[in-house]
Formats: sequence, structure tokens, C-alpha cells
Amino acid sequence: MRQIVLDTETTGIDPNEGHRIIEIGCVELVERALTGRNYHVYVNPGREIEAEAIAIHGITNDFLADKPLFAVVADEFFEFIRGAELVIHNAAFDVGFMDAEFGRLDGGRKTAEHCGIVDTLAIARKRHPGQKNNLNALCKRYGVDNSNRELHGALLDAEILADVYLLLTGGQTALLLDAGSGEGGHGDGIRRVQAAREALQVIRASADEDLAHREFMAMMEKKAGSTVWSQVLGSK
Repeated sequence: MRQIVLDTETTGIDPNEGHRIIEIGCVELVERALTGRNYHVYVNPGREIEAEAIAIHGITNDFLADKPLFAVVADEFFEFIRGAELVIHNAAFDVGFMDAEFGRLDGGRKTAEHCGIVDTLAIARKRHPGQKNNLNALCKRYGVDNSNRELHGALLDAEILADVYLLLTGGQTALLLDAGSGEGGHGDGIRRVQAAREALQVIRASADEDLAHREFMAMMEKKAGSTVWSQVLGSK
């Protein structure tokens, strides 16, 4: 399964008021593994960016003056995401802007007609009801490093969201035996146990320790009822 973790930055909050996309960041996952293949572009919106938006992402009108218009990058961007499942935090916001941008072009395309859409905000709200579920809060909750996130940035936020999404939806999905090895998981990074190694020492409980344990478990049974330990002992 191919997924694209996606984020955008914009000139304001409402595409229906003429606000535009100014940055797109995408990170590719295949079978829940980062591929290293990303898509990132800044876009000249052809209009002024609101001061409130600049305070969030730090992208200025002067910086975007020599950047391409969305019409120039639209086909390349669309080909990168087409057929993939898009993973987006607060998907309605970004998809609304994408649809508005595509809608300005000939034969305007609807994102949901060409891509699946997963909203990580909806997943987080279901898993953590009544708690903060913005990206910073999720990073703190799942131990994802966001120390470089002084300002919002589409590619940085997509990279962070990719880590959050994998943890939010199941964490590690495969045992990686050799993170430093070459293709296929084979290489010098595997540390093999020597067959001629010294046997591990087995330390058994003494008679007094065994008696003390049985007395403790008997007390637990009186308070809590039958225990798994008593069932194991009863089967011997």
C-alpha cells in the first residue's frame, strides 16, 4: 500500500475567500515504511499573505516572489499523489485548498476522486477523546521529536506526522533485525550468538522462597478469587 503523508501552508484559512496554497510537503510510505521519496515545493500565490499566517509559518511575500505558480507545478504534484492514500492532519483543511487550486485549472480535479484520504485528527480524537490532539500534543504523547518545529513548515510537518501516524495506528509493524544492513536485511550488522558460548546460569527459588510465594498467592486468592498462578500449580 502506497501512502502519502501530506501538509500544506497557505495565505489564510479559507480558500473560499481566495486564499491560496504557498507550500506543499509530502512524504511517501510504502507498506508503512518510509521510502525516502518526498515531494516539496513553494508556490507563488499571486496575492498577499495574511500577517496572522506569516506568524504561524514564517513564509513571506518576498520569499515567494520568484517561486512558481500552482498551475506550473499542478501536474507534477498530482502525479505524485495520484492513486495513493493521503494521510493528513485535519484533512478537510488541506483537501479544501487542494480542490480549490485544482478547480482553478482546466478540467479541475477533486482530490477524493483520485486518492484515498485518512484524517489523523479524526483518528486521534477517537483514540484520545477530550484531550488536545494537535500535532505538538501528539508528538509529546508519543515521544516524537519536534524540537525543530519552531514554525510550521509543510515538509517538516509531514515528516513529523509520518512518525506520529505510524505510532498512532499501531507503532512498529515489522521486526527489523539489522537496521544498518544493506538491501534485504542481510549484512554485517547482525550479531550472531556463538554456539560455543558459556551456558546461562539458572537460579531456582529456595524451599523457603517457594513457601513464601505460595503463602502470598493464597492470600491473593482470598482477596481476588482464583489466580492464573493457582491454575498453573493445579495442573501440575
